[in-house]
Amino acid sequence: MKMQILIGLVLALLLTQLPIAGKYFAILNTMIHESGHSLMALLTGGEVRRISLLPNTSGTTMTGHSSWISHVLTSMAGYVFASFFSFLFFYLIVKGQYKWMIYILLAFLAINLIFWVRNVYGLFWIVTFGAGFIWLLRSGNQTLIQYVLIFLASLVFVEALTSAFEIMWVSFVSPLQAGDAANLARATKFIPSPIWGIAFFAQALYFAWLTLRRVFL
Repeated sequence: MKMQILIGLVLALLLTQLPIAGKYFAILNTMIHESGHSLMALLTGGEVRRISLLPNTSGTTMTGHSSWISHVLTSMAGYVFASFFSFLFFYLIVKGQYKWMIYILLAFLAINLIFWVRNVYGLFWIVTFGAGFIWLLRSGNQTLIQYVLIFLASLVFVEALTSAFEIMWVSFVSPLQAGDAANLARATKFIPSPIWGIAFFAQALYFAWLTLRRVFL
């Protein structure tokens, strides 16, 4: 199992460097990230208008907020959500509970397709990725399903960590363009983008450490 996971992590790291295929698969993490924003908005009394998943692996979530704290928590949720699920997927894999990872991924795909994603590329990605995933499940090849799930968990792990590092870097070199970090800086006034960028990367490192400890120790 440990060797399979190590290979999955290396493959995910290599694949995400490819210009087309890498970006296509990396959008899995983007969908989970944007879903985190959406779910937090709903939990704090806000609303979700739409999600856009873009070919460059970026995403946007248009939400309405019932309060200042709703806005802040919603802006914070994306990176934390992705990092948490990278840990959860490996936790389920190590426990042998592959079916729960399948249920979670199918739920993400279905909810985003039915309720949130409306841009053309986002719909294309969900339909094609979902169709491939369902075909895999219907094949009944348990070994192949296991390998693919390890790879997908590895993909989310790598992207959750690297995207958090990237937002931290951007928060230093271009604070006003730093996505969620910039949004939080505008909302809080007294906490600048780089601090939020550091916080996003710190939590990603924490979940990565929890994951690696669970898998390899």
